[in-house]
Amino acid sequence: MRIRPLIIILLALIATSCGEYEKLLKSSDYELKKQKVYDYYDDGKYTKSIELLDQIMPRYRATEDAEQLSWINAQANFKIKDYIMAGTYYQTFADTYPGSNNAEEAAYLAAMCDYYLSPRPELDQANTKKAIESFTIFMTRYPNSTRSDDCKARIKEMQEKLVEKSYMSGRLYYDLKQYRAATVSLSNSLKEYPDTKYREELMFLKLDALYMYAQKSISAKQVERYQATLDDYYSFIEEFPQTKYSRDATKIFQNTAKFLKVDTSVKETKSN
Repeated sequence: MRIRPLIIILLALIATSCGEYEKLLKSSDYELKKQKVYDYYDDGKYTKSIELLDQIMPRYRATEDAEQLSWINAQANFKIKDYIMAGTYYQTFADTYPGSNNAEEAAYLAAMCDYYLSPRPELDQANTKKAIESFTIFMTRYPNSTRSDDCKARIKEMQEKLVEKSYMSGRLYYDLKQYRAATVSLSNSLKEYPDTKYREELMFLKLDALYMYAQKSISAKQVERYQATLDDYYSFIEEFPQTKYSRDATKIFQNTAKFLKVDTSVKETKSN
């Protein structure tokens, strides 16, 4: 029975607090609002701090308070995980106040915002590429930064994600039996990421896609496309003579050679 009065008191306090904040938003006392920005930020009430900053930033833009307010604005948006706005504010801060004690951290956190916005490999990787660029620019601007090793590690992580995306795109066309698109996508992936851990698989998928594309082509195009398959087979088997795809690759070679009336003993010559 004693709990109910406590609830009533708490609700009254909440209502009073909300009422005071609404009055503050409507107030023309900018100095009070500025102080409340810091108070709310220190109390972890980042959304309220941001709402007040939106109101007072134009008033303090050319004052001695501008730098600190800009920093708090970026930090508060970062705290609520609004990485789009935080990244913009951090970058603006770094560009506007290059001599600030917070300039290096702002540039780094701007890159981190791009990093946090980087999606899963199967999605569009524009933010991943932007993150790589941002970390690279940061290291150029601050070559002696203690954050350099961290930046390098994150760049490597982002590059692996791009490799994964490239692999998945090529694989998708192949799985959908869109063999012409698959050969183009797989070729681009191998060209862009020649050292990928998926290289053997990508090369075999490209070989098989070329073979399937030749099979399904009109008669007038088959000789040309089977020849491309044969050339690709030789490249593949030369690089991976002990490939785990040996059985399937041999079958492709034999069928292709048969169509082109090529002596299959050539395979032995090329393999040795």
